[in-house]
Amino acid sequence: MEALHSSGDTLFVLLGAIMVLAMHAGFAFLEVGTVRSKNQVNALVKIMVDFSVSTIAYFFIGYGIAYGVGFMQGAETLAAKNGYELVKFFFLLTFAAAIPAIVSGGIAERARFNSQLAATFLLVGFVYPFFEGIAWNGHYGFQDWLNATFGAKFHDFAGSVVVHAMGGWIALGAVIMLGARRGRYSKDGRLHAFPPSSIPFLALGAWILTVGWFGFNVMSAQTLQAVSGLVALNSLMAMVGGTLAALAAGRNDPGFVHNGPLAGLVAVCAGSDVMHPLGALVTGALAGAMFVWAFTLTQNRWKIDDVLGVWPLHGLCGAWGGIAAGIFGMKALGGMGGVSLGAQLAGTLLGVLIAFCAGFAVYGALKYLIGIRLDAEQEFHGADLSLHNITATSDTNTEER
Repeated sequence: MEALHSSGDTLFVLLGAIMVLAMHAGFAFLEVGTVRSKNQVNALVKIMVDFSVSTIAYFFIGYGIAYGVGFMQGAETLAAKNGYELVKFFFLLTFAAAIPAIVSGGIAERARFNSQLAATFLLVGFVYPFFEGIAWNGHYGFQDWLNATFGAKFHDFAGSVVVHAMGGWIALGAVIMLGARRGRYSKDGRLHAFPPSSIPFLALGAWILTVGWFGFNVMSAQTLQAVSGLVALNSLMAMVGGTLAALAAGRNDPGFVHNGPLAGLVAVCAGSDVMHPLGALVTGALAGAMFVWAFTLTQNRWKIDDVLGVWPLHGLCGAWGGIAAGIFGMKALGGMGGVSLGAQLAGTLLGVLIAFCAGFAVYGALKYLIGIRLDAEQEFHGADLSLHNITATSDTNTEER
């Protein structure tokens, strides 16, 4: 019976890892559809290579920092319990690799390729697992302090703060360090529109992410015994709420419509196992509206050229999700209880602080040491030709490479 449970859990977590791995295709196509056509190839290459660098960094460094687990034993030892611990690593790796995938969308069209790979290694090897260990493995006594102070630990079931807010706030620092794309703003501050190159690719990316998200959330239970249909329904309700709110706030804009479900899903991750479905619907709806408002504000008024809006989508909506778990997870509002608004505020604030400082520190250091931005000519011709010597469609490729 124990072997049956072990094999079932291993398969369960493996399927979750595969679903979240597929989400990286969603990240890629969301970026491909949003950037200008001269940067589409670079978007695809970045996501693929970032995932590979993330795997190396997390395997050799990051996973040990977060959980104190290494892989320098014999294969027979590693394969114990049907290799459950190995697929658990795979599953958590796909979360860790989402950090550079998120950042990639913010810094698109003008970031140096090799500098971004260096940043990926540092973020996944050191920065992300530092907070991951605090939130999910009880490091440094922070969770114990919250429990003693507020009567509950910081609750983030599937990573609204640990993954999404972390990625979004790191990206904000990176975007500020890079500066806006050339030509995005005129000398008098007027915004020049850079419309998405392909709404179908943007929509495809959003759909891939949306479907994969049910593995991201539901399979965060990590065992068959702990799986809950509540997580699935709450994810669905938040997705729908985010979509409809973005539709209304964004006045039918297809970019907002397809980012709306993602905003809702980002926000519900933390409390998807403790909220009532109506609470999840409200959480998602507020996130969808928040994304539209914050994206417009950052682009038009603050002149922060966050290409895919990853700070509003992941940074703000992720932070809102951490707080929302402490509100709609309460029994008084139909939730499961066991959460504290004070603990959620403290945990969310700590995650945001670490991420924001890390974004400036990592990209600031790389900017000083090796540079992080393409030169003016490379940016004008586009990252596809400048870095990869090819364009996305053959009819626009040059005769000579």
